[in-house]
Amino acid sequence: MTTHDRRYVIIGNGIAGTTAADILRKNDPNCSIHLLTNEPYPLYNRVSLPRFLQGVLTEQKVMIRDFAWHEQRNIQLITETMVTDVNTGERVVVTGKGQVLPYDALLVATGGWANPLRAPGAEGTSHIYNFVTLDDTKTIIARMLESRTALAYGGSFISYELCDGFAVRKLETTWLMRGPYWLRISLDPEGGEVVDNIAKKFGVHVIHGDEIESVVPQNGVPSYVKTKKGLQIQADMLGVGLGITLNTTILAHTPVEVRSGVVVNEYMETNVPGVYAAGDVAEFYDPTIDRHHTMGTWDNAMAHGRIAGINMAGGHEAYIDVPTYTSPLFDVNIAVVGTAETNNPELEVISRREPGEKGNDNYRKLFFRENKLVGVLMIGSPKGRKKLVEIVKNQQVIETAAEREALLELK
Repeated sequence: MTTHDRRYVIIGNGIAGTTAADILRKNDPNCSIHLLTNEPYPLYNRVSLPRFLQGVLTEQKVMIRDFAWHEQRNIQLITETMVTDVNTGERVVVTGKGQVLPYDALLVATGGWANPLRAPGAEGTSHIYNFVTLDDTKTIIARMLESRTALAYGGSFISYELCDGFAVRKLETTWLMRGPYWLRISLDPEGGEVVDNIAKKFGVHVIHGDEIESVVPQNGVPSYVKTKKGLQIQADMLGVGLGITLNTTILAHTPVEVRSGVVVNEYMETNVPGVYAAGDVAEFYDPTIDRHHTMGTWDNAMAHGRIAGINMAGGHEAYIDVPTYTSPLFDVNIAVVGTAETNNPELEVISRREPGEKGNDNYRKLFFRENKLVGVLMIGSPKGRKKLVEIVKNQQVIETAAEREALLELK
């Protein structure tokens, strides 16, 4: 039993951390809440950054919260501050500015760091960009306005968002990826071809099965890149989407279990009582596939934050959700529901490709585990998506091949 009002510390003010802070204030009016971020901003919408990159949205439209919102709720937002130590024995968090913050419950919502380009010539060369933060976006926009050619590198969502931004801004754009097609963890050759055709319609040069061997700078800025297959690609700027490394290092000297992410149970709590994790960094239990995994989607992070906030304040609610992700893909949309992993041997898949609007093909792929639909990937028309989400959520049994094929035709 504590003899003081409860104290909460949240590391990371993305959608997971800020949602948790909001829930904590609603459920525990007298508590203290410290919300820490290494960035200078309150919560902004990372999902909107691609449209800001394209010039479709203003910076103001990207912001979700302001400083006044935190002050009104008595949430102590501490910006531009790194956490240097977590001591779970003494239950304190130490920052790089020397602050020592005691906690009764701690939430780690630290996300991850974008992986940099590691190739000869890259280090010390300007205008090679990752694309994760608002500041990243502002810097890329400034360079785009003075550039003529650009290279997007990687087979991830980030790489296509960069590619889309370059193309919309009318730069001569090359999209280079090591894999045989984009998003190879979820797609297949046919789905990859659908994406390639959409990109090519926007004038993008798409190159598969090759990678950067070196960057050749001139006066400290990129001139061109050499690939391992001998290509020379001119680029005034490079956008890199090579995945992220989850930010678990602050827990390295604690007994908190870390595998690929911070391992939590269905209540978002780690093996150390009073320590929780949420969002991209959490390796969480997913009941639809009966295993732990990580997932870097906005909806998933928000749901994690809500559950963590409830349970940190004394609740006992389990995470049961179907994560969804939707995003513009050039002039169509892509939607990912649940677990959509082509390389997962536990899953069986079926897919269909058919003509769609604007000269693009529609593509739909369904993922099953033990006669239950657990994942959906859709490019183009979104018709039927809500029904498919409900089928995943209800863990409805789909026994026959005919029933599965019928799901491809849902409207």
